[in-house]
Amino acid sequence: MKQLIATTLLAGALLLAGCKQNANRQTEATQEATLLTYNVHNAIGMDGQRDYRRIADVIARSGADVVALQELDSVTERNDGVFALDTLVRLTGMHGRFARTIPFQGGAYGIGLLSKDEPLSVRTVPMPGREEARTLLMAEFKDYVFCVTHQSLTPEDQKAAVPLILQAMDSLRKPVFLAGDMNSLPEEKPQQLLRQHFTTLNDTAALTFPAHLPDRCLDYVYALTGNGHRFEVQKTQVLPEAVASDHRPVLVTVRFSPLP
Repeated sequence: MKQLIATTLLAGALLLAGCKQNANRQTEATQEATLLTYNVHNAIGMDGQRDYRRIADVIARSGADVVALQELDSVTERNDGVFALDTLVRLTGMHGRFARTIPFQGGAYGIGLLSKDEPLSVRTVPMPGREEARTLLMAEFKDYVFCVTHQSLTPEDQKAAVPLILQAMDSLRKPVFLAGDMNSLPEEKPQQLLRQHFTTLNDTAALTFPAHLPDRCLDYVYALTGNGHRFEVQKTQVLPEAVASDHRPVLVTVRFSPLP
């Protein structure tokens, strides 16, 4: 009888230790990131002034780990030969990557990324855009992959982009985030298609455009579902910046971990 009791107690202790070990592993595997998406309108604000310092200050105050940027000029005539992303890198002290979408006025126009950590790798994937070429910028970090885009103004192109985005992410096993100006409303078909494969992390009832008096949500932060990770939003907000650009920035803090 004593031997049976001892065996039962030992089994219980081992089970408890195993549960505690699993809980510790889950806690260790849980990561957190603060993500920002911002259509900066090439740093031209609602007052018509181009002010990179103003944009950089918004980004710095956000505390974001990684930032998706749209509408950046690279040494164009209209930008007086200034490389917009490089200027923001210098002002924020973050690492930067630029993805050219179209040649423009002796330089280029496109999207970019700022990050506290240097990306492990970066690649671009062409996206549909009949009014102008579009692209997807994909950056791999230690704990996740962060993707930036600025989608076409045309609904047909937006819908055609969804399978291309999914194909680009098909082999990824890390948590994947997608952020950008999608040029579509939450209830429209492109967003319905994306929600079949992504969870939207920001509050789409919080409006982002136009900055001075927003009446619609065009800017989003998503997490890819179905590749073995779960996501828990800790905080989401549209930052109350009404002047620096024609869009307001969207900030999300999210915890993520492997599914059990």
